[in-house]
Amino acid sequence: MPGQASPVYLDHNAGAPMRPAVRDAVIEVLQDAGNASSVHAHGRKARGRIENAREQVAKLCGAFTRAVTFVSGGTEANMTALSPSWQDQGEPVYLDKLFRSAVEHPSVVTGGRFRVADQVVIPVDSNGVIDLEALEDRVSDADPSLISVMAANNETGVIQPLEGVGAIAAKYGHFFHVDAVQAAGRMPINMGLWQADAVTLSAHKFGGPQGIGAVVVRSTARVPSPLMVGGGQENWRRGGTENVSAIAGFGVAASAALEDLNKIDQMKMMKARLETGLVNTCPSLTIFGADAERLVNTTCFAVPGISAETALIALDLERVSLSSGSACSSGKVSVSHVLSAMGVEEDTARCALRISMGWNTEDADIDRFLDVWPRVVDRLNPDARHRAA
Repeated sequence: MPGQASPVYLDHNAGAPMRPAVRDAVIEVLQDAGNASSVHAHGRKARGRIENAREQVAKLCGAFTRAVTFVSGGTEANMTALSPSWQDQGEPVYLDKLFRSAVEHPSVVTGGRFRVADQVVIPVDSNGVIDLEALEDRVSDADPSLISVMAANNETGVIQPLEGVGAIAAKYGHFFHVDAVQAAGRMPINMGLWQADAVTLSAHKFGGPQGIGAVVVRSTARVPSPLMVGGGQENWRRGGTENVSAIAGFGVAASAALEDLNKIDQMKMMKARLETGLVNTCPSLTIFGADAERLVNTTCFAVPGISAETALIALDLERVSLSSGSACSSGKVSVSHVLSAMGVEEDTARCALRISMGWNTEDADIDRFLDVWPRVVDRLNPDARHRAA
């Protein structure tokens, strides 16, 4: 419409816009025929594209190329890694329990292929950081098990002490999985430093295509049992004809995400300006996880008396897209299990909003939000502008 402001997208943790170079790569592959398992020229070309992308994703994680297994996305990646059945040095290993933090993504909260009775939840502090003493206490006398702790929380951006978790896993002979879906391009992924046996990724969180992800292992001698079985694709680790176009786009996005690490300081400045503006507008505002290390792109906050659902509608009318800090299902906002685990009262948790920046966020986007936000607050709860913290 004439005179209408351009839309602002600040919901990259839910899904980032596809990068132009990724789109070009996907379109190019879609124009070609060829099954990567075929031996003819078309098949060999498709195979070459997959292996090139595998190398690009491996570099993002500091892993060996053959350590990367392509799957359909982050959920399948987590389901694959969360298995009681692994191979270690060619021998089958059965893991007794799953130890996970209380703030994991829903795809990990379900426990993957572990029975509910075999799952143990580790508490977090008021910032959402896992309690390492509680973890060590619970795993110290356990049979070989799997520990699963995310690199950074999808709602709050809080970064977990992965070196500490990995050290505990190694000390007691446990396997260690890291859900790094939100980490890629926003913090370095260092499997060796973390002593992580597997990390999981999803391309669409950092500008790749939707519907493609990866399980990356530290050593091909220690791998989870396949979730999808059938043919010998992906070195027998994931059956099914490969999605060549999405995989090629994933590779391009992975290379770009690695380069994004050079821009972290710029995003830190945008985040600092954003959070200063939020607090100046509403002194009563709470930023969740503020006392912990957080991703440079993520701010989760709440203003008392302004429900997330109402705020999202008001912001959408202003053509500004962000997200509730709560879990959403079928468009309905529910209380976040993450904030509940942090001890946040239900009334406050229902007010939680999340701003998440990404590869194409500019200063102008933050300016626009900070211009719109006071008007939204004035309409929904003007007292919040003046209430003391």
